[in-house]
Amino acid sequence: MREQAEYLKSHDRKEHHLFDSEYRFMKLVWEHEPVRSMELARMCLEELGWKKSTCFTVLKKLAERGFVKNEQAVVTAQIKEDEVQRQESKAVVDKSFSGSLPAFVTAFLSERKLTREEAEEIREMIEKAVER
Repeated sequence: MREQAEYLKSHDRKEHHLFDSEYRFMKLVWEHEPVRSMELARMCLEELGWKKSTCFTVLKKLAERGFVKNEQAVVTAQIKEDEVQRQESKAVVDKSFSGSLPAFVTAFLSERKLTREEAEEIREMIEKAVER
């Protein structure tokens, strides 16, 4: 039973995984939706250097995977950016740090200093997230 739950969780995560190029494409969709597909192709050329055929291939694949909807040449996101970010972040912590958030934070901060504002914002987030 537990193995099945783990499989379903990892399978679900893979379903919402985006490769770097797909993520850049989705950023355009999230920033401009609803957007006409031809306008999206123009933005892909300007911002990503993609030909129209590449844009439409990625659009088709992401629609098949449920990330976007392309109806009557209007593209909208079906998955919110923050949901993808949450899943991608969890995958990094799980894979690279054996699920340890403190290990991730330690590695992240080992070569970076926080501003006082960032530190205070993180403190507030931790206080809200602490199990009571």
